Amino acid sequence: MTRTQGPLAGIRVLELASIGPGPHAAMLLADLGADVVRADRPASARSSLEDDASAGQWLLRGRRSIALDLKAPADLATALDLAARADVLIEGYRPGVAERLGIGPDECLARNPRLVYGRMTGWGQEGPRAQQAGHDINYLALTGGLFTTGRAGERPVPPLNMVADVAGGSMMLALGVVSALVERATTGRGQVVDAAMVDGTPAAMQMIWSLRGQGRWSDARGGNLLDGSNPSYDTYECAGGGYVAVGALEPQFYAQLLAGLGLEADRIPDRADPQQWPALREVFAARFAQRSRDEWARVFEGTDACVTPVLTLAEARAEPHMAHRGSIVVRDGVEQGAPAPRFSAHPGPRPTPAPPRPDADRVAVLAEWLGE
Repeated sequence: MTRTQGPLAGIRVLELASIGPGPHAAMLLADLGADVVRADRPASARSSLEDDASAGQWLLRGRRSIALDLKAPADLATALDLAARADVLIEGYRPGVAERLGIGPDECLARNPRLVYGRMTGWGQEGPRAQQAGHDINYLALTGGLFTTGRAGERPVPPLNMVADVAGGSMMLALGVVSALVERATTGRGQVVDAAMVDGTPAAMQMIWSLRGQGRWSDARGGNLLDGSNPSYDTYECAGGGYVAVGALEPQFYAQLLAGLGLEADRIPDRADPQQWPALREVFAARFAQRSRDEWARVFEGTDACVTPVLTLAEARAEPHMAHRGSIVVRDGVEQGAPAPRFSAHPGPRPTPAPPRPDADRVAVLAEWLGE
């Protein structure tokens, strides 16, 4: 396949097949031009349904695939040979599994001291929970992030899997890998990048920790600036059932919000007093309920009131600004997020080719990487 050019062109990444944030991090590197080869499980360990599902997972876009049974000596030797010629290796096993398979950091770095060995886990490589299973919601719960996403008196609501899996996981792994590559350019040495979601999530939440340190964020849910308690940072239902999002935090933006709503600050509850927030929310809710979502979108279009329609996934790509940016694109009939960020030295972002079927690229990979 023709690989995407980008700032990481020429970087070889060996991805040991896993699920979740590890593959997402590998996708990000592929989007930026890296040559990512995914070591999939062999056919004997896969079902036909698994093959079909893998071929349709656009999270796996941009890879080439070779099937390797890491428990078989010959395939393990091939994997180690690939690692010896890679710039980056990514694995998402439980702690100790890569070592038991014989493809841990010691073995790989002994053969390739320039290798950046990226490890993606939820709990980290050590600690009381290191060997436990978990998912985004569990890592988010233990780090305090899940509690902060609910309203007072209501249960916490998981914000999809974007906080622990992505912000605290795959993005941190990708950043760590690229940082290690930058350092390698100076030192000539690779290293291990230990990316754990329970480490990355608090780092991603640093603004909240900062507000808390200033005494401006309460551990009790409710009454906080960004948790939906503040009526000028919330969502409202409109006539017909649509919603708008309001983020009018700064005074000048709040003034434009009131102007668009036809309200006067001295005739409504004072938002500077948190005790009056419930009453102020009722005022806003009643006013937004008078018009449809799209009518309110037209009222606030071009203003700094920080009011936007809440769009469905189906609507998002056609929204004029999103369409202008090309942030959501179609590749092979599938809608998906375009590669990000963008670089002045490279063409506009476009998803890399479709995910391959497992082992589809064995001949090409072995020829290019190993000269076989």
